[in-house]
Amino acid sequence: MEDNVPSREGIDTPGTPAPDHVARIQAEWARERPDLDVSPQGVLGRLHRLAALLTEELCVVYRRYGLGEGEFDVLAALRRAGAPYERAPGELAAFTMVTTGAMTKRVDRLERDGLVTRRRAAGDGRGRVVALTPAGRELIDTAFAEHMRNERRLLDALDPAEAAALQALLTTWLARLEAPRAAATAPRGTG
Repeated sequence: MEDNVPSREGIDTPGTPAPDHVARIQAEWARERPDLDVSPQGVLGRLHRLAALLTEELCVVYRRYGLGEGEFDVLAALRRAGAPYERAPGELAAFTMVTTGAMTKRVDRLERDGLVTRRRAAGDGRGRVVALTPAGRELIDTAFAEHMRNERRLLDALDPAEAAALQALLTTWLARLEAPRAAATAPRGTG
């Protein structure tokens, strides 16, 4: 290895398997921009690649039930609401982290497929409620059971201690990143 190119150990943590795609990118950047700390790519680059791979694996189950990721999320949010399995569209948008416009498209498709219905909210003629149909509930119950088996299969690549440690780290990191956003969007008092 050339003297000006950091070794893999200088970029990744000791004990890491042979250089992967991210390690190769880090080595190239370290060679081209030795003035920059490229170590964050070791975590963020791998998380990004892992997220893409996991999404592919999860979508296999969704497609088996004729759903996209977004439709699965809507049905799951309705099912988690408990009987009578309904929520306002804005509430669904917040639970699934999409715009109300995107939610409308998802609900339109699910309604067309007979999996949800829409009606006016009781006591509020302007409001709407989206509810699971019996067919929608049956579909999400079956799909969710397979989804959980699939997630278990994916997580079983780690031993239980590794999975627990990863969950703890991700929980802490997510809370630290979400907290400033929540504070920035919280309603402010008037006095």
